[in-house]
Amino acid sequence: MTERGGPAARAVLQQCLQARLQVRPAEEPSEEPSKEPAEAQFVQIDRGMVIYICFFKGATDDMLPKMVSTLLNVRLCESDSGKTVSVSELPGSLLIVPQATLGGKAKGRAMQYHDNVGKEDGRRLYGAFVSLCEDQLAVVKHGTYGNRQVLKLDTNGPYTHLMDF
Repeated sequence: MTERGGPAARAVLQQCLQARLQVRPAEEPSEEPSKEPAEAQFVQIDRGMVIYICFFKGATDDMLPKMVSTLLNVRLCESDSGKTVSVSELPGSLLIVPQATLGGKAKGRAMQYHDNVGKEDGRRLYGAFVSLCEDQLAVVKHGTYGNRQVLKLDTNGPYTHLMDF
């Protein structure tokens, strides 16, 4: 919790059979005939977990190791035997999606994001979070902070959990 009394970060966890995230859209054809437009780029995981993550004002690097440990070791994934295990025990893959909209609050008919961390701090915290996850799991894919991204998700649920830190 932060000085303002609210959480410093929020994560939504979703177990999945497969997930695919577009991390860069396709480029439009250019006027130059010699330049081929770049195709869209995707990252993909098989069985495992998707973590949507948002950082709020007051979030620090010091909180990241505990967050990562909690998220990777909480038993939310279903094994072949039907037992509930962590993504680390599965063993499973991880897809991390930056999701600033988790910090939204409705004001009238609009959403406001005043409690979210600034963009540069968010980018830094997100990068550090991804690196810590990569240190713990063999297969970690992630989205691009600050970009709009397209997600395709096949679940064996829904089995979605919200966690505040």
